[in-house]
Amino acid sequence: MTDALKDDIRRDAPTPGVAERLSPLVRRVLAPNPGPFTFRGTCSYLVGVGEVAIVDPGPADEAHVAALLAALRGERLAAILVTHTHRDHSPAAARLRELTGAPLLGCAPYALRAGLTETEGGPKFDAAHDRRYAPDRSLADGETLRFGGATLEVVATPGHTANHLCYALREELCLFSGDHVMAWSTTVVAPPDGSMRDYMDSIEKLRLRDDALYWPAHGGPVREPQRYLRALVHHRHHREQAILARLDAGTRDIASIVELIYVGLDRRLFPAAAMNVLAHFEDLIERGVIAADEPASLQARFRRV
Repeated sequence: MTDALKDDIRRDAPTPGVAERLSPLVRRVLAPNPGPFTFRGTCSYLVGVGEVAIVDPGPADEAHVAALLAALRGERLAAILVTHTHRDHSPAAARLRELTGAPLLGCAPYALRAGLTETEGGPKFDAAHDRRYAPDRSLADGETLRFGGATLEVVATPGHTANHLCYALREELCLFSGDHVMAWSTTVVAPPDGSMRDYMDSIEKLRLRDDALYWPAHGGPVREPQRYLRALVHHRHHREQAILARLDAGTRDIASIVELIYVGLDRRLFPAAAMNVLAHFEDLIERGVIAADEPASLQARFRRV
């Protein structure tokens, strides 16, 4: 991360519960849920004028819901849009629908990866998901929504989660990138719902677009997205090479690899780092580069093919 980006992140410090004007068509309300995985909290975006959509309504927090409704005073909530079903993004959607009657649209509900059973895939793996999320309609890649002077295009970006969507605001050439691309941190890719192969494919998909600015669900904007995407690709390739180097040196388990390659990381984030390494291992196994002595898991031991 460059010093300029670090300074930009420090400067971008919204006050929870206060609607902040970001552009002619975009406002932001920060939820009061800071933490090691959410940074200063979840950013809920109000898009449009007069008729408004909310992108990522956030956690089930009544104060945050009240702040969103206050920001909407005098306007009509046309749609509630969700990027993915993690509990810091979607639970407030049901409450907003109940209070306003606005349709809940967006990603598909969470589902186990094909081939897994409930015993294998949950609840350990799905605890982060909002299992009560039930949209009025799931949106498809390339679909467009129009309201309040805004045109939003749906951009499917699986990887962080299998159901992750971004939303592109055509009038301002910006992208609401959810947790797929964030300036303050790299994205956690946690199997079995997350997939490193899908994540990297989705990054390449965004590299073909002309969005000039990203508004993530946590932290401040990504102001030079194409440059930043290139850096993300380089980072993931560098991480993969570091993992393979540890395997070549004889380290075969994920916990030891995390200790060796995530030097200086907040130890509260070690479980997420372990899931990222597992996601890399799944991808490397699929590509025939490595193998596991048992089905790939946090407890498995891995080796070069």
